[in-house]
Amino acid sequence: MGSLNTISQSSAILLILILSTIFVVIGIYYSKKYKGLNNYLVANRNIGTFSLTTSLVSSALGTWILFGPASAATWGGIGAVIGYSLGAAFPLFILIFIGEKFRKLFPKAKTLIEVIRIKFGKKLFKLILFLSVFYMLIFLIAEVTAVSILINYISGTSLWITASIVILSSLIYTLYGGLRASIFTDNIQFIILVILLLISFSHLISFNSEQFNIDFIKSNKPILLSSDYLPNFTAGLTFFIAVAATNLFHQGNWQRVYAAKNNTVLKKSLFFSFLIIIPIVFFMGFSGLIAVSTNQNIIPDLAFFSLLLKEEVIIISVIILILAISLTVSSIDTLINAISSLIVVDGNKIINFKGDYLKLSKQIIIFLSLITFLVSSMGFSILYLFLLADLFCCAAVLSIFYSFYTKSLNEKNILVSIIIGLAGGLLLFPSPDFSKSLLVGIIIPVDFVPAFISQSLLFSSFIVATFLPMFAWKLK
Repeated sequence: MGSLNTISQSSAILLILILSTIFVVIGIYYSKKYKGLNNYLVANRNIGTFSLTTSLVSSALGTWILFGPASAATWGGIGAVIGYSLGAAFPLFILIFIGEKFRKLFPKAKTLIEVIRIKFGKKLFKLILFLSVFYMLIFLIAEVTAVSILINYISGTSLWITASIVILSSLIYTLYGGLRASIFTDNIQFIILVILLLISFSHLISFNSEQFNIDFIKSNKPILLSSDYLPNFTAGLTFFIAVAATNLFHQGNWQRVYAAKNNTVLKKSLFFSFLIIIPIVFFMGFSGLIAVSTNQNIIPDLAFFSLLLKEEVIIISVIILILAISLTVSSIDTLINAISSLIVVDGNKIINFKGDYLKLSKQIIIFLSLITFLVSSMGFSILYLFLLADLFCCAAVLSIFYSFYTKSLNEKNILVSIIIGLAGGLLLFPSPDFSKSLLVGIIIPVDFVPAFISQSLLFSSFIVATFLPMFAWKLK
């Protein structure tokens, strides 16, 4: 990827340490007065509209927004930008309705997994528990990897240094203060996020004022806006389905659903979060369209930074560093507390343990954090693993949530439908180079498959995984 080195390594490390220490001190100091398991898991079910809104937004917008939307736009066009922005926000809109229903049906619940166990039983519960933890672990690794690579790009700082600082600082205050600490630090991180994004956006537009418009894209890369360009549709739908489905299984969102003071607070917070996330992600994606229109050989992951940092202004690099650390820590603390809560609430249904499940959850989190550190320090691209986690969620999403609106689905129906959806999706899921899949190119030669499918394997696999389960609902 190379390195700009606009900030020295020592300065970058010092900034990361200072910012991380501030979050640790604030998180621990604030949560000292809110002790107890109920505060750790659901913040005593007493969070107001502002805190819940800022926490939902901060938790949803990790470091991925600096890479993902702009990168997708360079090949997926305006469709990918729209799909990504709607996909990131849509789960919060859906939770306005599902969240209220869950709070009424299961008022004492703390997690989605707990609700599934109460409603259906242990087999389905174990599958969804695995799915949720797997997805959140991948998310955790992705966040730490992304910020480590970004800081390395700006300053040349070794990946393991950034990874160790952000993981350790997040662990310290989150395992101490739980959801209370996570939500309070999210409030501060949200304010930092908004201020720094506004500065970045204004700088971006002022330095690219003649280019930052639709006409510039039409002149230089019109295919990205064309209705005849297939990826405008397939990429948009793929990102919408994948991002929306996975976020509905994000325990961090469900903790906040149950942490709301009342249903009015919940609905307002989710709606405001929905409205805030769409323009932020859309703008990040739009910057990718501009970047690839400016330079067709741009590295997709660096599309946003190629515009923002092309003048190599040190203050902008500092702003990006602070923004990246804030985004990462706000996502990491949410994920840490979310996984921990699943173990505390339902660990005794999986693990036969005589001691304190809160203590056990912290030990498991530390182990998962060690895995995260080792993987993220290597700088691997985990997009492929992320997409696989997305596929698992897509296979389960319709069956799980529709079951709360019908009496026709039982545990067996849902298990069979998820397995069928997953099997269908995996048959079409592309190989790491995206050239073939198990069905297309191995079982059946590519020449015998319609071009639309062979050229859109990722899209086809997500469509099949998401909608094929519907045909299994009537099976007895």
